Amino acid sequence: MAERIITPVARVIHANTFFSRLKGLLGTRQLPADTGLLLEPCSSIHTWGMGYAIDALFLDDHNRVLQVADTLPPNTWGQKMPGACRVLEMAAGKARRLGIQPGDVIDLIIRKEGI
Repeated sequence: MAERIITPVARVIHANTFFSRLKGLLGTRQLPADTGLLLEPCSSIHTWGMGYAIDALFLDDHNRVLQVADTLPPNTWGQKMPGACRVLEMAAGKARRLGIQPGDVIDLIIRKEGI
């Protein structure tokens, strides 16, 4: 079976500094359906202080999906994912709608500006 390459969002905000990872999605009202937040380096996340649910894709160094966390509610801790180098956060339910599963490869188009 051929490996599936998926582009789940058209716009990726890259959070690759201490402060951009610390802020994450805090202070946002929602994550637009076409936008994701790529936290790097990252192997665990939380949704404390957020007002909405998100999906999270835990990715290895080749952007292969290790785990899909579907519709994480606000104010929860996610588990640490061994082998994850980065996490893509996106609108809740998007991973399920696209059928994203462990083993899929995520194609990312990274932009530098904030949310």
